Amino acid sequence: MVEHQIRRRGLRDESVLRAMLEVPRHLFVEARWVTEAYGDHAFPIGHGQTISQPYIVALMTSLLEPTAGLKILEIGTGSGYQAAILAACGLDVYSVERIPELSEFARGNLAAAGYLERVHLRVGDGSKGWPEEAPFDRAILTAGAPDVPPAIVEQLAPGGLIVAPVGGYGLQTIYRYRDVNGELDREPIEGARFVPLIESAMPEPGQAVPEPGQQTSDDLADNEP
Repeated sequence: MVEHQIRRRGLRDESVLRAMLEVPRHLFVEARWVTEAYGDHAFPIGHGQTISQPYIVALMTSLLEPTAGLKILEIGTGSGYQAAILAACGLDVYSVERIPELSEFARGNLAAAGYLERVHLRVGDGSKGWPEEAPFDRAILTAGAPDVPPAIVEQLAPGGLIVAPVGGYGLQTIYRYRDVNGELDREPIEGARFVPLIESAMPEPGQAVPEPGQQTSDDLADNEP
């Protein structure tokens, strides 16, 4: 997975590569996908949500310029895989998930993988962040939004970074935002598809969540195995 899906695509951050090697991805997918857990695609995890493909997780983690000891806000815990990768990089993770069942799923997965001590979980509206624990050195959104919610920006420490997929339903651009003297500089990185951040933007009833292997996973630029 790391050699063919990540390093081959040009990601060279050794701390991220080590984390991707260390975290057992199969612990963060539903039982029916365990044998395919290291494949180059996203997986549904229930409740209309997905676990991102390995390359996208590695890319977004690398864009955060992770350094051990930094405090990070994650919006959208999902199955806990992205949080585990951040924890394996040495970050202190504060992760907010709006779906209680997914937060519990993530808690069990993180405990089984040995990362729960570094990951703090909360059920709530991710667009409001976690104000009681602010400021954060880094923030990451694992769901698409029209823009970064103002509360997330307000909770960022001076000089901090935000990585987020921004755009409409079905297609976003991953951006890196850097605080420079109180202003956010925005850098476009890559096109991607994420589930929406807010419930009102969810697919219409009956619209299927993508199954593995379909051309609707996170990465649009390169589906090469």
